[in-house]
Amino acid sequence: MTSANQDRWAQWILRRRDAGDPGVRAHGASLLAAYRDGVLDRAEVAAGDVLLDVGTGNGLLGFAALERVGPGGQVIFSDISTDLLDECRLRAAAGGLLDRSRFVHASADDLRGVQDQSVDIVTTRSVLIYVERKQAAFAKFFRVLRPSGRLSIFEPINSFGVTEAGPILFGLDMTPIADLAAKLRRAYESVPQAENPMLSFDERDLLRWARGAGFASVELDYRAEVEVPYPLPTTDWEVLKKTAPNPLAPTYEEALAQMLTDQERYRFENHVRAVLAAGTLAHNTLATTFLRAIRP
Repeated sequence: MTSANQDRWAQWILRRRDAGDPGVRAHGASLLAAYRDGVLDRAEVAAGDVLLDVGTGNGLLGFAALERVGPGGQVIFSDISTDLLDECRLRAAAGGLLDRSRFVHASADDLRGVQDQSVDIVTTRSVLIYVERKQAAFAKFFRVLRPSGRLSIFEPINSFGVTEAGPILFGLDMTPIADLAAKLRRAYESVPQAENPMLSFDERDLLRWARGAGFASVELDYRAEVEVPYPLPTTDWEVLKKTAPNPLAPTYEEALAQMLTDQERYRFENHVRAVLAAGTLAHNTLATTFLRAIRP
């Protein structure tokens, strides 16, 4: 299947988040590996476990979990994207892992196709940010877990870094073109924050939803960064502008075409190229959290 025919989730994971650039992909892979290991370590995956990976994507957690559950265990790859499930199935077949893999097309707040009390572990990574019915998702996680089963999730707390349109965009200083940066941001603000599932919650809500679903021994590890300098994955603007921050968002190139005139785009891109050529570090302002809980 060509990328143009794939759903938006598959298009983003397989190309749009890194523009297909090997350097950007490698940079992202190192960050994702830390999140993957954080989730699986907290899940205390053991040989013989049955693990359900909700919103599996291209199998970041699922394939690593297969190594941990061993020959006697199983991983259930679950996602709303049939295209991504197909990718995982092909990868499992190529690795001789189909006998220990199962594939379920379901949303996190439904999980139909997964029986009650049938798994030892439920994992997710950056999935609940796209789910409107988050409390329902926690209830489904609880439903499918066996007694003493473990829930282990990672979520970015996107509301932490939300501010009014200002001089900072992409983590770079946009002060000289703050007017254009503000216009561009409007391409990424389709609904009010209170109605946006990516922004309408924080770590306290995750704790409340976990407890409300019946989980016990709830542990949450929270990390915040405020204007922490970091190198971008590339200084090539022609690559960066072809990336999108999430599956529901346009690429920066698409947003520029949508929101700015030709003259404004020329001014905007000249500034960004100059900032990148100067080797200026970007600045992160973000928060992330790992949550672990037990079904009694």
